Amino acid sequence: MSSLHPQPPVAPRVRALAPDLARGAMLAVIALAHSQVLAHPFLGPAAAPGSALDTAVQVLLTLFVDSRGYPMFAALFGYGMVQILRSREPLLGPDGARRLLRRRGGWLVAFGVAHVLLLFPGDILASYGVLGLLFVGALRWPAARLFAVACGLAAVGALVYGSVLALPAPAGSAGEYGPLASAALRVATFPLIMPMNAVMAAAPVLVGIWAGRRGLLDEPGRHRRLLARVAAAGIAIAAAGAVPQAFVTTGLWHPDTAALVGAGALHTATGYVGGLGYAALVGLVAAARSGRAAGPVTTALAATGQRSMTCYLAQSVAWLVLFEPYLADLGGTVGVTGAAAVGLVVWLVTVVAADLMRRAGRPGPAETMLRRLAYRTR
Repeated sequence: MSSLHPQPPVAPRVRALAPDLARGAMLAVIALAHSQVLAHPFLGPAAAPGSALDTAVQVLLTLFVDSRGYPMFAALFGYGMVQILRSREPLLGPDGARRLLRRRGGWLVAFGVAHVLLLFPGDILASYGVLGLLFVGALRWPAARLFAVACGLAAVGALVYGSVLALPAPAGSAGEYGPLASAALRVATFPLIMPMNAVMAAAPVLVGIWAGRRGLLDEPGRHRRLLARVAAAGIAIAAAGAVPQAFVTTGLWHPDTAALVGAGALHTATGYVGGLGYAALVGLVAAARSGRAAGPVTTALAATGQRSMTCYLAQSVAWLVLFEPYLADLGGTVGVTGAAAVGLVVWLVTVVAADLMRRAGRPGPAETMLRRLAYRTR
């Protein structure tokens, strides 16, 4: 009779600052993106412009937030797959390390399903889990194949999400419903949202695998020139490519359906390079701090990145309380500026909580559970 037991630990190594710092900072972008539901529950075109302040804030959110945070997280997910493979191969061998990655991907899918059922419809964990299962073999692909497949998937993802952004707002109100009906609605949308998120995240995951093999964020000081180019070009291209969509999201432009799809697709496609640009920028910040004692802000952000799944799920608890009709029911009732402020407050609360866990020497509970489930062997 076999029994399950945790695998013995791998020899400790110095944890790279840049990936954790990037995850911690980009959770603010995720919070800003999700908090917009407080201002307008539907992501499509705005019916009419708001106040001057709300219009300015919406422009900034469209240029630098929407569809810019998730690509970075997806790239970091691919980067992390390489790190896990390298750390586990000496203990488990190549086949055993790949089995571990597949097991981890399967549990991420389970976490994502639970996330949707209990908290939030816009889950990304299950999509990452599916990509982890599909792309284990991609860890050994040559660079040319990684980029060729990534370019094809980026085109598909941009077209798919551009079409979603062009959909008209649903007529009428959803009305009042309770916890069970709300959970049933979230589960009903899961088969549609999960594949769409997976298609959107696939390209940056592959680019993240390439970056992980190069060690761009493990030793950012050695790659300053490349990181500087990616940061400058990626963020600039993302901002320029989002300009048409900014006119749509502020209600200043009401084009026909074909133009809406084109604006949304351009916004999504340039968001891919924008997400990579953000990752490169954080790598440059980490390189600049190399050899210096980390300050309280850097330490807190890194602690948040080390507990990114816990903090991501904690944000969903806040959205559940704020959005659901049977709770605060604030969806669509707050201005764009107020919604952005709420998003930043929610993110700051998770940063403080993560730093308190760091001070207490405690890992994130979600990370602990995933590790216990995925890193068990017969």
